[in-house]
Amino acid sequence: MSPNFLDNFNMEKLNIFANPGKMFFPKKMVGIDIGTASIKIVELSRWGQGKTLENYGEIKSFSLYKEPFRNIEKGSYLLSNYFVSRAVRAVLDEARIKTKAVIFSVPDFSTFCTSFELPPMTKAELPEAVYYNASQFIPLPVTETTLDWKLIGGTPGDKQSALKIFLVAIPNQTVQDYQAVAQMAGLELYAVEAEALALARSFAKENKNCICLVDIGVQSTTINIIDRKNLIKSYSINFAGSQLTFSLASALGLGHSEADELKNNEGLTSRKEEISKTLYLLIEPLIVEIKKILADFYQQEGKEAGAIYLTGGTSGLPGLREYFGEVFKKNIEIPNCFADLLYPPILGKSLEKIAPSFSAATGAALGGLET
Repeated sequence: MSPNFLDNFNMEKLNIFANPGKMFFPKKMVGIDIGTASIKIVELSRWGQGKTLENYGEIKSFSLYKEPFRNIEKGSYLLSNYFVSRAVRAVLDEARIKTKAVIFSVPDFSTFCTSFELPPMTKAELPEAVYYNASQFIPLPVTETTLDWKLIGGTPGDKQSALKIFLVAIPNQTVQDYQAVAQMAGLELYAVEAEALALARSFAKENKNCICLVDIGVQSTTINIIDRKNLIKSYSINFAGSQLTFSLASALGLGHSEADELKNNEGLTSRKEEISKTLYLLIEPLIVEIKKILADFYQQEGKEAGAIYLTGGTSGLPGLREYFGEVFKKNIEIPNCFADLLYPPILGKSLEKIAPSFSAATGAALGGLET
Protein backbone atom coordinates (compact mmCIF):
# COMPACT_ATOMS: atom_id res chain seq x y z
CA MET A 1 0.00 0.00 0.00
CA SER A 2 1.29 3.45 -0.81
CA PRO A 3 1.67 6.15 1.87
CA ASN A 4 -1.62 7.68 0.70
CA PHE A 5 -3.55 4.89 2.32
CA LEU A 6 -6.92 6.65 2.27
CA ASP A 7 -6.95 6.07 -1.49
CA ASN A 8 -5.86 2.44 -1.17
CA PHE A 9 -8.27 1.06 1.44
CA ASN A 10 -8.57 -2.70 1.28
CA MET A 11 -10.51 -4.40 4.07
CA GLU A 12 -9.49 -7.94 3.10
CA LYS A 13 -5.72 -7.79 2.56
CA LEU A 14 -3.16 -6.25 4.88
CA ASN A 15 0.02 -5.35 3.01
CA ILE A 16 2.07 -2.22 2.60
CA PHE A 17 2.11 -1.94 -1.17
CA ALA A 18 5.52 -0.50 -1.94
CA ASN A 19 4.68 -0.38 -5.64
CA PRO A 20 0.94 0.26 -6.22
CA GLY A 21 1.44 -0.32 -9.96
CA LYS A 22 2.25 -3.98 -9.21
CA MET A 23 -1.11 -4.83 -7.65
CA PHE A 24 -1.59 -8.11 -9.51
CA PHE A 25 -1.74 -11.76 -8.56
CA PRO A 26 1.17 -13.53 -10.26
CA LYS A 27 1.51 -17.28 -10.65
CA LYS A 28 4.92 -17.20 -8.97
CA MET A 29 6.12 -15.19 -6.00
CA VAL A 30 9.32 -14.91 -4.00
CA GLY A 31 9.16 -14.26 -0.26
CA ILE A 32 12.26 -12.87 1.44
CA ASP A 33 12.98 -12.64 5.16
CA ILE A 34 16.02 -10.47 5.93
CA GLY A 35 17.19 -11.18 9.45
CA THR A 36 20.16 -9.80 11.35
CA ALA A 37 22.35 -12.84 10.73
CA SER A 38 20.79 -14.57 7.72
CA ILE A 39 18.51 -14.14 4.72
CA LYS A 40 15.87 -16.73 3.85
CA ILE A 41 14.27 -16.89 0.41
CA VAL A 42 11.30 -19.00 -0.73
CA GLU A 43 9.84 -19.24 -4.25
CA LEU A 44 6.26 -20.51 -4.60
CA SER A 45 3.97 -21.04 -7.56
CA ARG A 46 0.20 -21.34 -7.84
CA TRP A 47 -1.61 -23.64 -10.24
CA GLY A 48 -5.35 -23.70 -9.62
CA GLN A 49 -5.93 -24.17 -5.90
CA GLY A 50 -2.59 -25.85 -5.24
CA LYS A 51 0.69 -24.17 -4.32
CA THR A 52 4.12 -25.59 -5.05
CA LEU A 53 7.46 -24.98 -3.37
CA GLU A 54 9.63 -24.20 -6.38
CA ASN A 55 12.84 -23.37 -4.55
CA TYR A 56 14.36 -22.00 -1.38
CA GLY A 57 17.71 -20.80 -0.11
CA GLU A 58 19.51 -19.23 2.82
CA ILE A 59 22.71 -17.29 3.29
CA LYS A 60 24.34 -16.31 6.59
CA SER A 61 26.09 -12.97 6.98
CA PHE A 62 29.29 -14.42 8.41
CA SER A 63 29.78 -16.53 5.29
CA LEU A 64 30.23 -13.39 3.20
CA TYR A 65 30.95 -10.39 5.41
CA LYS A 66 32.34 -9.47 8.79
CA GLU A 67 29.28 -7.34 9.54
CA PRO A 68 25.62 -8.39 9.95
CA PHE A 69 22.94 -7.65 7.38
CA ARG A 70 21.53 -4.96 9.66
CA ASN A 71 23.32 -2.06 11.33
CA ILE A 72 22.25 -0.91 14.79
CA GLU A 73 21.73 2.82 14.64
CA LYS A 74 19.71 5.04 16.97
CA GLY A 75 18.10 1.99 18.55
CA SER A 76 16.83 0.50 15.29
CA TYR A 77 18.17 -2.09 12.90
CA LEU A 78 18.76 -0.50 9.51
CA LEU A 79 19.44 -2.57 6.43
CA SER A 80 22.93 -2.58 4.96
CA ASN A 81 21.35 -2.15 1.53
CA TYR A 82 24.43 -2.85 -0.58
CA PHE A 83 25.45 -6.02 1.28
CA VAL A 84 21.87 -7.27 1.52
CA SER A 85 21.20 -6.82 -2.20
CA ARG A 86 24.41 -8.68 -3.08
CA ALA A 87 23.52 -11.51 -0.70
CA VAL A 88 19.95 -11.74 -2.05
CA ARG A 89 21.28 -11.85 -5.60
CA ALA A 90 23.77 -14.57 -4.64
CA VAL A 91 21.00 -16.81 -3.24
CA LEU A 92 18.76 -16.22 -6.25
CA ASP A 93 21.54 -17.08 -8.66
CA GLU A 94 22.69 -20.14 -6.71
CA ALA A 95 19.12 -21.48 -6.50
CA ARG A 96 18.43 -20.48 -10.12
CA ILE A 97 15.36 -18.51 -9.13
CA LYS A 98 14.18 -16.46 -12.11
CA THR A 99 10.99 -15.02 -10.60
CA LYS A 100 11.29 -11.27 -10.07
CA ALA A 101 8.07 -10.55 -8.14
CA VAL A 102 8.93 -10.33 -4.44
CA ILE A 103 7.37 -9.61 -1.06
CA PHE A 104 9.65 -8.76 1.86
CA SER A 105 8.80 -9.77 5.41
CA VAL A 106 9.74 -6.92 7.77
CA PRO A 107 10.86 -7.99 11.28
CA ASP A 108 9.00 -6.87 14.38
CA PHE A 109 11.71 -4.46 15.49
CA SER A 110 11.17 -2.46 12.27
CA THR A 111 7.38 -2.39 12.42
CA PHE A 112 4.63 -1.51 14.85
CA CYS A 113 1.42 -3.55 15.20
CA THR A 114 -1.49 -2.73 17.47
CA SER A 115 -5.22 -3.21 17.78
CA PHE A 116 -7.88 -0.79 19.02
CA GLU A 117 -11.62 -0.12 18.94
CA LEU A 118 -13.64 2.55 17.16
CA PRO A 119 -17.28 3.47 17.78
CA PRO A 120 -19.98 2.33 15.33
CA MET A 121 -19.68 3.92 11.88
CA THR A 122 -20.16 3.15 8.20
CA LYS A 123 -17.63 1.46 5.95
CA ALA A 124 -17.07 4.73 4.11
CA GLU A 125 -16.16 6.51 7.34
CA LEU A 126 -13.66 3.91 8.51
CA PRO A 127 -10.48 4.85 6.57
CA GLU A 128 -10.44 8.45 7.74
CA ALA A 129 -11.28 7.43 11.32
CA VAL A 130 -8.43 4.92 11.41
CA TYR A 131 -5.99 7.47 10.02
CA TYR A 132 -6.84 10.15 12.56
CA ASN A 133 -6.82 7.73 15.49
CA ALA A 134 -3.58 6.02 14.48
CA SER A 135 -1.39 8.70 16.08
CA GLN A 136 -2.63 7.65 19.53
CA PHE A 137 -1.26 4.14 19.12
CA ILE A 138 2.05 4.39 17.23
CA PRO A 139 5.30 5.93 18.53
CA LEU A 140 6.19 7.80 15.32
CA PRO A 141 4.40 10.70 13.59
CA VAL A 142 1.83 9.37 11.13
CA THR A 143 3.47 11.42 8.38
CA GLU A 144 6.69 9.43 8.82
CA THR A 145 5.05 6.02 8.49
CA THR A 146 3.19 3.96 5.94
CA LEU A 147 -0.02 2.58 7.43
CA ASP A 148 -2.33 -0.29 6.70
CA TRP A 149 -5.10 -1.88 8.69
CA LYS A 150 -7.79 -4.53 8.76
CA LEU A 151 -11.21 -4.78 10.34
CA ILE A 152 -11.06 -7.79 12.71
CA GLY A 153 -14.31 -7.37 14.62
CA GLY A 154 -17.68 -5.67 14.36
CA THR A 155 -19.94 -4.77 11.44
CA PRO A 156 -19.71 -1.38 9.68
CA GLY A 157 -23.10 0.30 9.52
CA ASP A 158 -24.42 -1.48 12.60
CA LYS A 159 -25.13 1.27 15.12
CA GLN A 160 -24.76 -1.18 18.01
CA SER A 161 -21.45 -2.64 16.87
CA ALA A 162 -18.07 -1.34 18.03
CA LEU A 163 -15.36 -1.92 15.42
CA LYS A 164 -12.03 -3.63 16.16
CA ILE A 165 -9.08 -2.56 14.06
CA PHE A 166 -5.68 -4.20 13.59
CA LEU A 167 -3.16 -1.55 12.53
CA VAL A 168 0.29 -1.92 11.01
CA ALA A 169 2.75 0.96 10.77
CA ILE A 170 6.11 0.76 8.98
CA PRO A 171 8.51 3.72 8.94
CA ASN A 172 8.80 5.26 5.48
CA GLN A 173 12.59 4.88 5.69
CA THR A 174 12.19 1.13 6.14
CA VAL A 175 9.93 0.89 3.08
CA GLN A 176 12.47 2.89 1.08
CA ASP A 177 15.28 0.57 2.22
CA TYR A 178 13.42 -2.47 0.92
CA GLN A 179 12.66 -0.68 -2.34
CA ALA A 180 16.37 0.05 -2.74
CA VAL A 181 17.35 -3.56 -2.00
CA ALA A 182 14.84 -4.88 -4.53
CA GLN A 183 16.04 -2.48 -7.21
CA MET A 184 19.72 -3.28 -6.64
CA ALA A 185 18.96 -7.03 -6.69
CA GLY A 186 17.03 -6.74 -9.95
CA LEU A 187 13.66 -7.62 -8.38
CA GLU A 188 10.17 -6.16 -8.78
CA LEU A 189 8.88 -5.28 -5.33
CA TYR A 190 5.24 -6.23 -4.95
CA ALA A 191 4.83 -5.38 -1.27
CA VAL A 192 6.37 -5.37 2.18
CA GLU A 193 4.50 -6.68 5.20
CA ALA A 194 4.98 -7.10 8.92
CA GLU A 195 6.60 -10.40 9.86
CA ALA A 196 3.76 -11.20 12.28
CA LEU A 197 1.26 -11.17 9.40
CA ALA A 198 3.43 -13.46 7.28
CA LEU A 199 3.75 -15.89 10.19
CA ALA A 200 0.02 -15.86 10.85
CA ARG A 201 -0.66 -16.67 7.20
CA SER A 202 1.77 -19.60 7.31
CA PHE A 203 0.02 -21.29 10.21
CA ALA A 204 -3.54 -20.03 10.67
CA LYS A 205 -4.85 -21.45 7.38
CA GLU A 206 -8.24 -23.06 8.07
CA ASN A 207 -7.64 -23.28 11.83
CA LYS A 208 -10.68 -21.66 13.41
CA ASN A 209 -9.36 -22.10 16.93
CA CYS A 210 -7.53 -19.44 18.90
CA ILE A 211 -3.77 -20.05 18.99
CA CYS A 212 -0.74 -18.32 20.48
CA LEU A 213 2.15 -18.16 18.01
CA VAL A 214 5.58 -17.57 19.55
CA ASP A 215 8.35 -16.68 17.11
CA ILE A 216 11.78 -16.88 18.75
CA GLY A 217 14.30 -15.19 16.51
CA VAL A 218 17.98 -14.36 16.69
CA GLN A 219 17.35 -10.74 17.67
CA SER A 220 13.87 -10.66 19.24
CA THR A 221 10.70 -12.62 19.93
CA THR A 222 7.10 -11.93 18.98
CA ILE A 223 4.07 -13.33 20.78
CA ASN A 224 1.00 -13.32 18.55
CA ILE A 225 -2.63 -14.19 19.18
CA ILE A 226 -4.50 -15.55 16.15
CA ASP A 227 -8.26 -16.06 16.34
CA ARG A 228 -10.33 -17.46 13.46
CA LYS A 229 -7.38 -16.96 11.10
CA ASN A 230 -7.05 -13.27 12.04
CA LEU A 231 -3.96 -11.85 13.74
CA ILE A 232 -5.52 -9.79 16.51
CA LYS A 233 -2.64 -9.19 18.96
CA SER A 234 1.11 -8.96 18.40
CA TYR A 235 3.76 -8.19 21.01
CA SER A 236 7.50 -7.83 20.57
CA ILE A 237 9.70 -8.66 23.56
CA ASN A 238 13.40 -8.50 24.28
CA PHE A 239 14.16 -12.20 24.21
CA ALA A 240 16.35 -13.78 21.54
CA GLY A 241 18.23 -16.92 20.65
CA SER A 242 21.47 -14.95 20.49
CA GLN A 243 21.11 -14.15 24.20
CA LEU A 244 21.11 -17.85 25.03
CA THR A 245 24.29 -18.40 23.05
CA PHE A 246 26.03 -15.38 24.57
CA SER A 247 25.12 -16.39 28.12
CA LEU A 248 26.30 -19.97 27.60
CA ALA A 249 29.57 -18.71 26.13
CA SER A 250 30.09 -16.42 29.14
CA ALA A 251 29.12 -19.03 31.75
CA LEU A 252 31.28 -21.79 30.28
CA GLY A 253 34.15 -19.71 28.93
CA LEU A 254 33.51 -20.89 25.36
CA GLY A 255 33.69 -19.27 21.97
CA HIS A 256 30.47 -18.22 20.25
CA SER A 257 30.41 -21.09 17.74
CA GLU A 258 31.05 -23.76 20.37
CA ALA A 259 28.39 -22.33 22.70
CA ASP A 260 25.89 -22.14 19.85
CA GLU A 261 26.55 -25.78 18.96
CA LEU A 262 26.00 -26.85 22.57
CA LYS A 263 22.77 -24.87 22.72
CA ASN A 264 21.41 -26.37 19.50
CA ASN A 265 22.52 -29.95 20.18
CA GLU A 266 21.88 -30.31 23.94
CA GLY A 267 19.67 -27.43 25.06
CA LEU A 268 17.47 -28.03 28.08
CA THR A 269 18.12 -31.76 27.87
CA SER A 270 21.86 -31.40 28.54
CA ARG A 271 23.26 -33.70 31.21
CA LYS A 272 25.61 -30.91 32.21
CA GLU A 273 23.74 -29.02 34.90
CA GLU A 274 25.59 -25.79 34.18
CA ILE A 275 24.20 -25.76 30.63
CA SER A 276 20.61 -26.76 31.38
CA LYS A 277 20.36 -24.54 34.48
CA THR A 278 21.64 -21.51 32.57
CA LEU A 279 19.11 -22.05 29.79
CA TYR A 280 16.17 -22.64 32.16
CA LEU A 281 16.94 -19.37 33.96
CA LEU A 282 17.13 -17.45 30.70
CA ILE A 283 13.87 -18.90 29.37
CA GLU A 284 11.89 -18.05 32.52
CA PRO A 285 11.28 -14.37 31.51
CA LEU A 286 9.79 -15.60 28.21
CA ILE A 287 7.46 -17.92 30.11
CA VAL A 288 6.35 -15.03 32.34
CA GLU A 289 5.62 -12.79 29.34
CA ILE A 290 3.57 -15.44 27.56
CA LYS A 291 1.54 -16.12 30.71
CA LYS A 292 0.84 -12.41 31.14
CA ILE A 293 -0.24 -11.95 27.52
CA LEU A 294 -2.53 -14.98 27.62
CA ALA A 295 -4.06 -13.82 30.91
CA ASP A 296 -4.66 -10.30 29.54
CA PHE A 297 -6.23 -11.74 26.41
CA TYR A 298 -8.57 -13.92 28.44
CA GLN A 299 -9.56 -10.97 30.60
CA GLN A 300 -10.26 -8.76 27.56
CA GLU A 301 -11.85 -11.27 25.20
CA GLY A 302 -13.03 -14.09 27.45
CA LYS A 303 -11.13 -16.61 25.30
CA GLU A 304 -8.23 -18.95 25.87
CA ALA A 305 -5.60 -19.95 23.34
CA GLY A 306 -6.11 -23.66 22.79
CA ALA A 307 -2.56 -24.27 21.60
CA ILE A 308 0.85 -22.65 21.49
CA TYR A 309 2.82 -22.80 18.25
CA LEU A 310 6.58 -22.34 18.39
CA THR A 311 8.53 -21.11 15.38
CA GLY A 312 11.76 -19.29 14.57
CA GLY A 313 15.30 -20.62 14.68
CA THR A 314 15.32 -21.20 18.44
CA SER A 315 12.01 -23.09 18.55
CA GLY A 316 13.89 -26.35 18.01
CA LEU A 317 15.94 -25.95 21.18
CA PRO A 318 16.09 -29.50 22.63
CA GLY A 319 13.59 -29.86 25.47
CA LEU A 320 11.83 -26.52 24.87
CA ARG A 321 8.61 -27.96 23.48
CA GLU A 322 8.32 -30.45 26.33
CA TYR A 323 9.02 -27.75 28.92
CA PHE A 324 6.33 -25.49 27.46
CA GLY A 325 3.91 -28.40 27.65
CA GLU A 326 4.64 -28.91 31.36
CA VAL A 327 4.29 -25.21 32.16
CA PHE A 328 1.23 -24.24 30.09
CA LYS A 329 -0.69 -27.53 30.09
CA LYS A 330 -1.61 -26.92 26.45
CA ASN A 331 -0.94 -28.52 23.11
CA ILE A 332 2.51 -27.31 22.02
CA GLU A 333 3.39 -27.60 18.34
CA ILE A 334 6.30 -26.73 16.09
CA PRO A 335 4.31 -26.49 12.86
CA ASN A 336 5.79 -27.04 9.40
CA CYS A 337 5.24 -24.04 7.12
CA PHE A 338 5.84 -26.28 4.08
CA ALA A 339 3.24 -28.89 5.10
CA ASP A 340 0.48 -27.80 2.69
CA LEU A 341 2.80 -27.18 -0.27
CA LEU A 342 3.65 -29.55 -3.08
CA TYR A 343 7.28 -30.67 -3.25
CA PRO A 344 9.29 -33.83 -4.00
CA PRO A 345 8.80 -36.34 -1.14
CA ILE A 346 12.56 -36.86 -0.90
CA LEU A 347 12.84 -33.34 0.53
CA GLY A 348 10.39 -34.03 3.37
CA LYS A 349 12.83 -34.58 6.25
CA SER A 350 15.11 -31.73 5.21
CA LEU A 351 12.23 -29.28 4.92
CA GLU A 352 10.76 -30.29 8.27
CA LYS A 353 14.10 -29.53 9.92
CA ILE A 354 14.52 -26.05 8.43
CA ALA A 355 10.83 -25.07 8.40
CA PRO A 356 10.84 -22.97 11.62
CA SER A 357 13.46 -20.63 10.14
CA PHE A 358 11.59 -20.23 6.84
CA SER A 359 8.12 -19.48 8.23
CA ALA A 360 8.16 -15.73 7.57
CA ALA A 361 9.57 -16.02 4.04
CA THR A 362 6.99 -18.70 3.20
CA GLY A 363 4.13 -16.63 4.61
CA ALA A 364 5.23 -13.59 2.62
CA ALA A 365 5.32 -15.58 -0.63
CA LEU A 366 1.89 -17.06 0.12
CA GLY A 367 0.53 -13.53 0.48
CA GLY A 368 1.47 -12.75 -3.09
CA LEU A 369 -0.43 -15.78 -4.38
CA GLU A 370 -3.72 -15.02 -2.64
CA THR A 371 -6.67 -14.22 -4.83
